[in-house]
Amino acid sequence: MVEPGRRSEAWEVGPCLSPQDTFSFVCAGCGDCCRKRRDLVLSGYDLYRIARRLRLSPRIVANAFCKSYIAPQSCLPALLLTPDPKSGNCRFFEGNACVIHDARPLACALYPLGQSIDPITARTEYFPQLPLCGVCAEGRTLQDYLEDAAIPERTGIDARWAVVCTQISDALLEAGGLEHPHFTAATRRIERALYLDYDLGDDFYPQFQHNMETLMPLLRRLLSPSNAG
Repeated sequence: MVEPGRRSEAWEVGPCLSPQDTFSFVCAGCGDCCRKRRDLVLSGYDLYRIARRLRLSPRIVANAFCKSYIAPQSCLPALLLTPDPKSGNCRFFEGNACVIHDARPLACALYPLGQSIDPITARTEYFPQLPLCGVCAEGRTLQDYLEDAAIPERTGIDARWAVVCTQISDALLEAGGLEHPHFTAATRRIERALYLDYDLGDDFYPQFQHNMETLMPLLRRLLSPSNAG
C-alpha cells in the first residue's frame, strides 16, 4: 500500500474505486502536499527515476536524501525519502514547485489516492484518502486521473516490485529473520539488488529482473538451514 506524503491526522480512507468510477479531483497546485512532509517510502523504481532525473547514481541519491532501515514486519531493507531538516518540506520542493516533477515518487504521483497491490495476484486497487484538497472537475473518472499522472505506464513494474518484495520477505522470515546469523549479509545484498545496482543508461526493469535472478539463488544459500548454525 502506498500512502500520500502529506501529514494529516484527519484523513480517512474512502471506498475502493474502479477505473470508470467518477473521480473529479484535480490538483490545485497549492503545494501543501510538499510542505511539512513525513518520511516517504521509496521503491527501487522511485529511486532509479529520481537518480536519473538528477543525473546521479542511485547510491549517491540514497546517501544524500534518504535514510535506510530494516522494516520490522517484513525484515526487508527499506528506503525513506526524508524531509529537509530545516524547513520540514520535501527536499525537492523549491519556489513552490517540484523540481523533479516528471520523476516524482509513486506516492506523489498518486496523491491523494492510496494504492494497494495484492502480493499474490498483483491485482492493483485504488482508494481516495479524504478529505480531498484540490478542485472539482466534473465528468472525470479515476482512469482519467491515473492517465494524467502517468500511473498506467508504471503499474506493471510497481506490481512486480510488490510481488518480489513479498517473496523475499517470506524467505527472510521463514529463515528466522533477524535471528539468522547471515541476516545482515543477506539484507545488504537485498538492498543492493532492490535499490542500488542500477545503470542509469539502461532501463530499470531488465536490470531489476537480472538482479532478482542473481539474488534469489544467493539468498537460498545464505539462508539455508545448513548456514543457520
